[in-house]
Amino acid sequence: MTDSQPCIRLADERFDDYVLGADFSAQVCGYVSPVFNQPVAQWPLRTVRVYRKDYGIDPAEFARYRQPEAGGAIFVAWLGEQAVGHVVVSRHWNNLAYVDELAVDALARGQGVAKALLDVVRFWAVKQGLPGIMLETQNNNLPACRLYERCGFRLGGIDYLRYQAIDAASHETALFWYTLFADG
Repeated sequence: MTDSQPCIRLADERFDDYVLGADFSAQVCGYVSPVFNQPVAQWPLRTVRVYRKDYGIDPAEFARYRQPEAGGAIFVAWLGEQAVGHVVVSRHWNNLAYVDELAVDALARGQGVAKALLDVVRFWAVKQGLPGIMLETQNNNLPACRLYERCGFRLGGIDYLRYQAIDAASHETALFWYTLFADG
């Protein structure tokens, strides 16, 4: 990719093509056992044979958020002329901004794209008068857990059963992260 700073824009008519052409898969090497009020680096890790997880992102799933009256927004990160990541945000029932989806193309990871997208979510939430942000990831997405911790999010909830209906043998646990603006 490039060493430039990401530029963030609202999704436009090129969003579907970008999503369908990107690689949002991730390498999984294990499952962490989350512990409240403990740094992610200290969470126990059960390693597994490395595999790739494909998140199967569908650009139509959040298409309604491209309309101003939808109560949400889709922001796309660009490095130069290349779309490299996106975030979908909406107002959740609990009056927090909810990150419905955050994804960065595999070739653009480690270049500040996800942090830039989270910064835009924070700006959006403040402009909406919301008191904070919440999002969810899984215990096999250790890079995401580390990112959220670095960005000031705190682990606020653990759901061991969320993914059991999809795959009864799944070891995935849903981790809910929060940042409340009054926290600083």
